Amino acid sequence: MSKIISKKLVQSALGLSFLGLGLMGASLNASALDEPAKYKATCFACHGTGAAGAPLTGNAEAWAPRLEKGMDALVSTVKTGVGAMPPGGLCGDCSDGDLKALIEFMAK
Repeated sequence: MSKIISKKLVQSALGLSFLGLGLMGASLNASALDEPAKYKATCFACHGTGAAGAPLTGNAEAWAPRLEKGMDALVSTVKTGVGAMPPGGLCGDCSDGDLKALIEFMAK
């Protein structure tokens, strides 16, 4: 094989590899948690209305003392439940990362 053909093959293979990595990254981003949708499905009933004393979404004053405990403590509290909130809240399929993202979304 000539050097030119060999070089072209290597360039094509590299190009396809980078294209594949780019597509893989796009699919990873597509599967990321959609906080607004997940919030509406699992958190809004209480955190959108203040039901059972839940801190309202967007109320920085209500969230401040909770955030001071640290994110790990908040995620642990959600997982075990607190007050009227059942273990896991209403999000049975949320990972710790999902719970963290939802807490951050509500506390903004």
